Amino acid sequence: MRITRALAVSATAVLTLGLAAPSAAARDGFHHPSNIVATPSAIAPGGQLTVTVDGCPKGGHMTSDAFPRTELRPIHHSSDTSKGVATIHRNARPGAHHITVDCDGKTLTKDNAFTVIGGAQGGIGGSSSSGATPTDMAIGGGLMGLALVGGAVFWMRRRSENKA
Repeated sequence: MRITRALAVSATAVLTLGLAAPSAAARDGFHHPSNIVATPSAIAPGGQLTVTVDGCPKGGHMTSDAFPRTELRPIHHSSDTSKGVATIHRNARPGAHHITVDCDGKTLTKDNAFTVIGGAQGGIGGSSSSGATPTDMAIGGGLMGLALVGGAVFWMRRRSENKA
C-alpha cells in the first residue's frame, strides 16, 4: 500500500509539472524563431522577396548578403508569425543565399533560403544582359518582316493557281 501511495503522489507531481511548464514558458515569452519561408524561391536582382517566420510574435528583423536589413512585422490574426518584404540588391551575386532572422534577441539562420538568378555568362567576348538588346530587336523585326513578305507571296501564288 505504501509503494502504491508513493507512486500515485509521484505521478501526480510529474503530471502537474508537465502541465504547468508550457504555460510558464509562454508567460515568460519563451519563443524561438523557426520555419523561415522565402517566396519566391528564385528571384531576379531588384525583385521583392517575402519572408515569413514562425515563433516571432513581436516582430524583429532579417538580414542577408543579397538584401539590406529589413524589418519583420507580426501578421494580424496570427499569434506567432511575422513577415517582411525585402528588395534584392541590383548587384546581388547569382546563386543561393542565406537569411538570418533576429526575433527578440533570438536568432536563426536558414542556409540556401532562396536563389538569385542572373544573366547567362558567354564564353570569350560573351556578356550577360537582362532583356533584349537593340540588335536582338532588329534581328527579330527583320525575321518578322521576312515572314510577312514570304506569307504574302505564298498567298498570292495560291490565289493565282486557284483562278487558272
